[in-house]
Amino acid sequence: MSESPRSRARELVLKGLYAEEVGDIPHDEVLARIIVADDLSQLALEFARTLYAQVRENRAWADEHISQLARNWDLDRIAAIDRNILRMAMVELKVMVDVPVKVVLNEAIELAKRYSTAESSAFVNGILDSFVKSSEECPGS
Repeated sequence: MSESPRSRARELVLKGLYAEEVGDIPHDEVLARIIVADDLSQLALEFARTLYAQVRENRAWADEHISQLARNWDLDRIAAIDRNILRMAMVELKVMVDVPVKVVLNEAIELAKRYSTAESSAFVNGILDSFVKSSEECPGS
């Protein structure tokens, strides 16, 4: 089964966010060097660029929610890759409401399985599940 264009776009965004945070790569360089793929359609690349921009714009909001939901975990203690997966998923759920919740959750879990530790997918799933439940209880959060 081949990977969908949006899955590949999310992967590029994750790599870009990680490079920016851990490698201290400027965002314009991330856009120029990481969030590019010759074999992705313009539509998929535009999705990636939009998601990347939205995560950067809503990072403080996402970090606040991660901190609230990750009880007994300081934000800095959460692996950088996991933080960025959580940021991406939360922002996608908040801003890009045309994507079904189950798709966003599944994509985040798959990214955690592929790029992080064995325990990360369960951690990401738990945080996002709590986020979705709290969002349903408090519309507009």
